[in-house]
Amino acid sequence: MAEFTLELNDDQKQVRDWLNGFAKDVMRPAAAEWDEREETPWPVIQEAAKVGIYSLDFYAQQFFDPTGLGIPMAMEELFWGDAGIGLSIVGTGLAAVGVLANGTEEQIGTWIPQMYGDVDDVKVAAFCSSEPDAGSDVGAMRTRAVYDEAKDEWVLNGTKTWATNGGIANVHVVVAVVDPEIGSKGHASFIVPPNTPGLSQGQKFKKHGIRASHTAEVVLENVRVPGRCLLGGKEKLDERLARARERAKSGGERVKNAAMATFEASRPAVGAMAVGTARAAYEVALDYAMTRSQFGRPIIDNQGIAFQLADMRTQIDAARLLVWRASWMAVTGKPFNSAEGSMSKLYASETAKKVTAQAIQILGGNGFTREYPVERMHRDAAIYTIFEGTSEIQRLVIARTLSGMPIR
Repeated sequence: MAEFTLELNDDQKQVRDWLNGFAKDVMRPAAAEWDEREETPWPVIQEAAKVGIYSLDFYAQQFFDPTGLGIPMAMEELFWGDAGIGLSIVGTGLAAVGVLANGTEEQIGTWIPQMYGDVDDVKVAAFCSSEPDAGSDVGAMRTRAVYDEAKDEWVLNGTKTWATNGGIANVHVVVAVVDPEIGSKGHASFIVPPNTPGLSQGQKFKKHGIRASHTAEVVLENVRVPGRCLLGGKEKLDERLARARERAKSGGERVKNAAMATFEASRPAVGAMAVGTARAAYEVALDYAMTRSQFGRPIIDNQGIAFQLADMRTQIDAARLLVWRASWMAVTGKPFNSAEGSMSKLYASETAKKVTAQAIQILGGNGFTREYPVERMHRDAAIYTIFEGTSEIQRLVIARTLSGMPIR
């Protein structure tokens, strides 16, 4: 078992510096353009594929880092480059992880390569879970999957929303209800192959931030997929549903809390994204404060500015420590007895919003213009307190974990 450490090893430092160079040289020069265009930055994704960043192999290597720091380190550097482009690069990973977690070896080998494509023809994938009436409340999901035994096909109907790469993806992974009587335990995940009839893009959202990342509704109208597209297979699903029905009768809360452990383990990655954005804004503000002069001296000489920067750096470092702790706990199997995963996501998200706002204030009128990147960073930071569980949900999870109350 890896000991907790705050020091990256030589291999990790090499990867960090490599990612930082890509973020600095490729992502940052393109960030303002793709934010304005509000389109998927295909050329940047292709560059990421050429150097090996946009690939399952890269993320698998970071995921299996025994210290747990591979993923948060990678997320921080990419989102330090730009949050919108960063999400376009890592968004496919959400669908890939869904297949890795639930799929058979054959499904993993068949579908994940199609999610990424190749260097000459890059593809993206979409993970479709949220719905117009089912965001934080996953039990309210309405998308249904009905099995047609005669044809060995599943028929999907419903509307998904807030889907990263939704509608433009080569492969969609769709979560649907197969047994509404047992709530979230009655859900299953399905692969929707390329060009499947009945799947279409609904509304594409024009967003406040992360505008280089495509976000849209996905509409499913009598979408038929072969039985082999049920992740894990029908036999495994039937066994799981039978166990869930029994547990729902006696000790259903154990099932819910086990599911929460999965969310706790994944939330630090989002926290790392927030740390990257906050760090980027802080560095711009620090450089500006050291070079901008008023009344004959750099503005960092004023305590009002200096103390803000001191607080910003302290909060960023504290957020990173919470993220690293939770990531290490997840990879080493430590129990999240105090909802440490939610803690890391909550604090890092709130820090990103606060630090980017302070950066604008330090830059004054310049910070309010699009001539400087902190305005974009502030818009991007707003998403961290919303997606992958709002700050309010994080606080609820933490409070109920501490009190021993069931997490519903």
